[in-house]
Amino acid sequence: MPDAFTFANVRFDVRDDLGDAYQWFWERLRSAGNWWTGAERIAIAEESRLASQCATCQHRKNALSAYGDYGECEHGNAHRTAQLPLKAIEAIHRIVTDQGRITQSFIKSLADNGVSDAHYVELLGIVVVTFSIDEFHRALGIPLEPLPSPLPGEPDHYRATLARHDTGFVPMLPSDGAVGAESDLWPGEVTANVVRALTLIPDALRDWIRVGSAQYLSFEGMQDFVGLDSRSINRMQMELIAGRVSAVNECFY
Repeated sequence: MPDAFTFANVRFDVRDDLGDAYQWFWERLRSAGNWWTGAERIAIAEESRLASQCATCQHRKNALSAYGDYGECEHGNAHRTAQLPLKAIEAIHRIVTDQGRITQSFIKSLADNGVSDAHYVELLGIVVVTFSIDEFHRALGIPLEPLPSPLPGEPDHYRATLARHDTGFVPMLPSDGAVGAESDLWPGEVTANVVRALTLIPDALRDWIRVGSAQYLSFEGMQDFVGLDSRSINRMQMELIAGRVSAVNECFY
């Protein structure tokens, strides 16, 4: 997709590695994943863009309880080649608009309605990365990149065999579980829970790492507490911005 994410007419200098990472993810997005087809993955990305316009979500976010009877989420994927389950659409909208009140019971209700934990984790990964790319565009005041056309293919239903339930709502690899087919997921012997969150579907974590390394820092770059030559601001300035954004977003960490 050579014409995507060129940033030719942007009045800011945009690093080439950002456009390269976004193009790479767009190609991944249009292909069949582990639990969703390419068409379904694009529909998930589309719903992540529509969630903030959903009147049901706004009403629910302003309510004392996030789990009253507020009706179905407004959705816009009827014209797409893939129809998502209504419960999947609700999950996408909650992740975007009210993620702090997602509960274990809600995750169980997804599984009871045909959206398994594996479906949910892949969906979560798509929403997080798409939203991150879209926010980059909003920050620069430029239009969102059009979503790509889907490629044919079927999911392979892969999930990490060593993933288990412990501290999270979904199974995750143990902190020392980057072994075998998952040995590339993180350097060293152990990692943090924030990295483990997507490990039931390792490709979802790989997507996040690829884009996050361009937008923020790679795992190796995080060990540099001064700054990288490829960045216009130093590490202290980066962390000041990251901390402020985390506080505004009420990040658990």
